Amino acid sequence: MLGGCRRALPAALGRALRGRAAGQGGRAVSTSWCPVGTAFDAKQQQQQPLRGGAAGRDTGLFGVPELSCPEGFQEAQDKALQESEQLVQKACSTPPGPETVMIFDQLSDSLCRVADLADFVKVAHPDFAFREAAEEACRNIGTVVEKLNTDVELCQSLRRLLADETVVSSLDPETRRVAELFMFDFEISGIHLDEEKRKKAVDLNVRILDLCNEFLLGTHIPNKIDKHVLPEHIRYNFTAEGNYLQVAGLHADCPDDLIAYMEWKQVQDPGEECRNIACMCRDDVGNVKAQLQLRLGRDIKSNESNYCCIGTKSLSKENMDSVLRKVREAAYKIFLHSNPQQLARLEELLASRNSLAQLVGYDTFAHRALQGTMAKNPETVRQFLEKLSEQLSKRTQKDFEMMTKMKMKLNPHNSMLMPWDHPYYSGVLRAERYNIDPGLYCPFFSLGACMEGLNSLFSQLLGISLYAEQTKRGEIWSEDVRKLAVVHETEGLLGYIYCDFFQRPDKPHQDCHFTVRGGRLKENGEYQLPVVVLMLSLPNSARGAPTLLSPGMMENLFHEMGHAMHSMLGRTRYQHVTGTRCATDFAEVPSILMEYFANDYRVVNQFARHYKTGQLLPKNMVSRLCESKKVCAAADMQLQVFYAVLDQIYHGKHPLKKSTTEILKETQEKVYGLPYVHNTAWQLRFSHLVGYGAKYYSYLMSRAVASMVWKQCFAQNPFDRAMGERYRREMLAHGGAKEPMLMVQGMLQKSPSVEDFVDALVSDLDHDFETFIMDS
Repeated sequence: MLGGCRRALPAALGRALRGRAAGQGGRAVSTSWCPVGTAFDAKQQQQQPLRGGAAGRDTGLFGVPELSCPEGFQEAQDKALQESEQLVQKACSTPPGPETVMIFDQLSDSLCRVADLADFVKVAHPDFAFREAAEEACRNIGTVVEKLNTDVELCQSLRRLLADETVVSSLDPETRRVAELFMFDFEISGIHLDEEKRKKAVDLNVRILDLCNEFLLGTHIPNKIDKHVLPEHIRYNFTAEGNYLQVAGLHADCPDDLIAYMEWKQVQDPGEECRNIACMCRDDVGNVKAQLQLRLGRDIKSNESNYCCIGTKSLSKENMDSVLRKVREAAYKIFLHSNPQQLARLEELLASRNSLAQLVGYDTFAHRALQGTMAKNPETVRQFLEKLSEQLSKRTQKDFEMMTKMKMKLNPHNSMLMPWDHPYYSGVLRAERYNIDPGLYCPFFSLGACMEGLNSLFSQLLGISLYAEQTKRGEIWSEDVRKLAVVHETEGLLGYIYCDFFQRPDKPHQDCHFTVRGGRLKENGEYQLPVVVLMLSLPNSARGAPTLLSPGMMENLFHEMGHAMHSMLGRTRYQHVTGTRCATDFAEVPSILMEYFANDYRVVNQFARHYKTGQLLPKNMVSRLCESKKVCAAADMQLQVFYAVLDQIYHGKHPLKKSTTEILKETQEKVYGLPYVHNTAWQLRFSHLVGYGAKYYSYLMSRAVASMVWKQCFAQNPFDRAMGERYRREMLAHGGAKEPMLMVQGMLQKSPSVEDFVDALVSDLDHDFETFIMDS
């Protein structure tokens, strides 16, 4: 019943119905709207009620009246369940026809409006009571959904419709597809089984939901170790807790994956506030000093930037690489150390998914999960990954050789390349070859300027503008959240984007897009506006300066905004297929396509100006930055292939021939090429196994499609309005209401093969000789 509800995307927009200007013709102009760039560069202010609002009363999260307090989730949940009961009765008593599909969509919407909103609140709200209440609502709604998916009488009402050829032939294509998708949800849930097996399917689904939540939580929990186990000179890189050190990540790469020989460390000096000190080991410290001054808002003493700082220790350049290697090695071995409880959760999750798949008639969970995707089946995915790995093989080996030489140069006594070295030395090579320092780019990428750049791009390409809208008290969960109105030049208000961009305690350090409310055509003829949240982890601005983004942060912002535009423009009649409620291997295409725009100088030139001087970002800096990303890019892509292959094996034939750790070791050494590290279990940190189970390949396949769309449609002119309208019409407008490959075919005017996907990915690795010659 809710098979189409996809909430968080670590990323689909519908067609505006003819003659309906977003259902909000009277909202083309609002006095509470202001320029988007100004809103993000302005000092954060406490939100106040709008004039005319009920003074002293909270409106509730996202304007939902019940959610002014945590207890409101119970009220919202009860209301949704009561409404769903009435809709079930109505669906079962309505004669076969288009109204049946509309009732099913109302039923889906009534439950999704609570479940989707709660799915965001449970991870992002700063108040534990809200998070706990949202978690409970998610579980309760999820349980009801699984029961509805095996409700025989409800299914029969839909089956009668699809069995009536006269009625089916009278349905428009979108209505017919939505009816078929609802039936598909019933079928993969085991509606064809006897009562005992249907109950077993429900129990398995509920257990899988619980295991997913438990496993996901476990992927982020730090590992602790007695501090005396580690050498004193590297302990300061980890958070101390009494006699223990907390290791919460891999410490694997340079900040932004581009600063060579540099790491950031929080150091508390007596009598001074906690500040960022750069840990570096290179002669050219001027750029580092400039970035530190920018971050701290004061001059940097010479002795602060002439030496490498680790905690209270100062190290010479000669010892720095050895120290950083030990930090990376320790973090890798400790953070990825096997956890018996987490291992048991993963094994039960994989076994339960397989049991469910076989119970409802599929060979494996992968066969069940890939129904309706571009790939369609595990065999196509395997072919895609094998062909891509084959094409990457020589390039990847060359990348590993370059990393090994760099490691040997810096550390002759320990030159064997290990998994913790890949992100670090690839960053070193990028910075060395192209002289890249994100500190030089940040002043050109203020958050406000980047938002204005997006606004300008959307305006030229799609006729869309972004406006900051004042919020009511209680509508947002943190005072630095911004609400954007998305407005089309002729269709009016399309929907809302809540921007939760800044770091805060207990907020996940991840960038993702959440659907809070899907768009749909309501019974009264109005259009229900979509509402989404974009969550980033940007640092809070330094005193007296706007928030400045690194190139990586800027690209991530464009990526997530691609998801948001998909949600805003997919104005389908039914919320079951609105926005990003589409095939997973298609859902990432709009977001990845935005990365190509973010790396095009013609686009960047429209907004990248120094926040103090107004100077434009030089073209050669953008070119060098783009080319630097191709250094060791084959090895980076091969790592993604390894993750995707591992995901396919875990969700393939069961029982698994070996333990998940033994499979990890074998697959890593065969597909990736770097050695497995004894007593580690990386798979226990593989959070994508929850939301992207059997579908991790989607990132690669979506990137291949985005690459083809960019080269064929936008590379010549990224502001081509005719091509932008075609992009909306062929790819964004349908959400999940059209087969994904048909949307790709409509945009590219051809149906791409597996070989086309592979060629598109590999060709992106080739260097731009014009840039190479210019820099030489």
